[in-house]
Amino acid sequence: MLRLAGARLLDERDGQAVRAVLTADPVASCMVAARVESVGLDPWRLGGEVWGCDIRGLRTVGRLDALCFAGPNLIPLRGKRSALRAFADRALRRRRMCSSMVGPAEQVLGLWAELEPDWGPAREVRADQPLMAISSAPLVVPDPLVRPVRPDELDRYLPAAVKMFIEEVGIDPRAGDGGASYRARVAELIAGGRAFARFEGGDVVFKAEIGALSTAVGQIQGVWVHPDRRGHGLGATGTAAVVQRLVTGMSRTASLYVNGYNAPARAVYDRIGFAQVGQYATVLF
Repeated sequence: MLRLAGARLLDERDGQAVRAVLTADPVASCMVAARVESVGLDPWRLGGEVWGCDIRGLRTVGRLDALCFAGPNLIPLRGKRSALRAFADRALRRRRMCSSMVGPAEQVLGLWAELEPDWGPAREVRADQPLMAISSAPLVVPDPLVRPVRPDELDRYLPAAVKMFIEEVGIDPRAGDGGASYRARVAELIAGGRAFARFEGGDVVFKAEIGALSTAVGQIQGVWVHPDRRGHGLGATGTAAVVQRLVTGMSRTASLYVNGYNAPARAVYDRIGFAQVGQYATVLF
């Protein structure tokens, strides 16, 4: 009987097999696909490693039975129990570097079951996160005042980004280095035309970003409405504006994932026209 080999570091010789996995489910794979499409599989350029499992001795077939990205986040995309155990074995050989695990719920929760005895307890496990997507124009009229943030508006935009991060993740992104790395990340998104906001009187009242952008999908993240303006529809019309930019302006599918318990947000995304296409889970450290 053929068995899976242990997890191994993938390189450009595995490029065709990796891309086959990524294109099989472009919405679920968006975060990894965006990196691989941009820089390939070289770990130094990728900012992490791509691990795979395949049938022992059949590497030349070009098929991967399991795939996992190990970088700032640990993202298992495909794999059954034996493969997840192999990924866990490889992860445990080194110090934990990732701040979270995120991806398809079956793989994330299965891998966490293997890692929890050594890496636990987690700060939080979000096991129910519907993965949603839309490939057509939004059903809600987009807010015409939501636009890309200009580089010279970084200092006006950053406080809203920090508040969103604290609300969503539960920690201050400025901790540790005084916010230098988070500021750099936000500046990078702005420079790439992937941060959007509505400004009123110098304040950000709505914001959202395209966090990952592959050739097929753009993943929306960081949706936030100023507390004083919540309940007035800005979340729906603002998100619709970002969807319109992705679908109409960039010819991509727009996607996002949301906590299952966040009924108001799910209702907004339903109104816009998003449909659930999968299930994500996140483990926060």
